[in-house]
Amino acid sequence: QVQLVESGGGLVQAGGSLRLSCTKSGGTLSNYAMGWFRQAPGKEREFVAALSQSGGRTNAADSVKGRFTIFRDNVKNTVYLQMNSLKPEDTAVYYCAAKGPAYTVTYYYQSSDYDYWGQGTQVTVSS
Repeated sequence: QVQLVESGGGLVQAGGSLRLSCTKSGGTLSNYAMGWFRQAPGKEREFVAALSQSGGRTNAADSVKGRFTIFRDNVKNTVYLQMNSLKPEDTAVYYCAAKGPAYTVTYYYQSSDYDYWGQGTQVTVSS
């Protein structure tokens, strides 16, 4: 069974940065396409960023483009979401998700595409 664990959330002032991490218990993440999603109170879960299994292709929601970056470190078996220039509207629980194993250059931006989810980490941005 694939278990994903997120970390790195917290409280930060507007304009600040955070780096979220996602690791997998038992086995490598390098065989999976990865994604980050978020859910704010009273709102539906929304796509944030995605990364192909090959690592060569990424995509991000318009609301975070230019501020958030998804990338992976296969040596550390970790996928990251670097979040810069944070805004209060970025406040949400952030989830990492994995699809696979999938040996593909495709990235996925719909939550229904993913097979495994982490428990989420809270990010709060104060104004």
